[in-house]
Amino acid sequence: GEMIFTPAFTSVSYTDEYQAELVAQELRGYRTIGWIGSGAMPHRFVTRIERELAGQASFVDATDFVDRLKAIKSEEEKDLIRKAAQMQDEIFNRLLRKIRPDMTGNDITALAQYEGRLLGSEQGLFLGSSAPLGQASRFLDRHLQARALKPGEHFTLLIENNGPGGFYTEIARTIVLGKASNELIDGFETMKEAQAHTLRLLKPGASCAAIAQSHDDYMRGCKLPPELRLYAHGQGYDLVERPLIRCDEGMTIEQHMNFAVHPGYETASIFAVICDNYLIESDGAGDCLHKTPKQVFEI
Repeated sequence: GEMIFTPAFTSVSYTDEYQAELVAQELRGYRTIGWIGSGAMPHRFVTRIERELAGQASFVDATDFVDRLKAIKSEEEKDLIRKAAQMQDEIFNRLLRKIRPDMTGNDITALAQYEGRLLGSEQGLFLGSSAPLGQASRFLDRHLQARALKPGEHFTLLIENNGPGGFYTEIARTIVLGKASNELIDGFETMKEAQAHTLRLLKPGASCAAIAQSHDDYMRGCKLPPELRLYAHGQGYDLVERPLIRCDEGMTIEQHMNFAVHPGYETASIFAVICDNYLIESDGAGDCLHKTPKQVFEI
């Protein structure tokens, strides 16, 4: 299709409406115009177009309609999602062979990003941090990853990059340079079962809000805090997309959706988490797309 653009920059305020002027010219003559995700667009872009076309066209919000189209994956899209998960398995396997004492968190996440680029990835998040056993090893971003990993310590890693076809999946595991503590293993196993609990509920027609409530009830039953994060959600070309498994989601589960499920909890002494992807089949969640064993890795 035709691309219409002009040099405009959000850091240069006098260019704020340049693109809107061009778009408004192209849209003249249309009676109904649908916005998709207008909340993520620059305010002056949206208001200039609506002002230019006031009285000539009506504006509707088509976001919900498109969200469902995005959520239901075609066979081609599902194949690309499987390839993204396979890529992340390979990234993690390469990291296990290359992680060494005295590597910083930045070294480890940069290596994960590098290996992903070699395998066809373009974008993504790489979160993690190291800590002695008995202290929480949290998901931290790059500017907080300067600490060096020491023998006997552990590192929690999230690899959330897109695959060769642009689709996202994500995997999280914990690595110990030595022997894992019983507390760390027990926490991981509890989250592994929490993930399985949610997977049993991910069936076509199920309410996302009801699943979120059931997960919170499960966590309380384990004497753990209810979830404050987004612990499960759809993925596609967007790293996070609908439906979200939480109380305010109006969509229901449908066949051919792609879900990341990553329950976790944190105390002063532990951050326990697991993350994997699943495609929804006619009778519920299919086999795990990631083949990396669900365990704490001791190397």
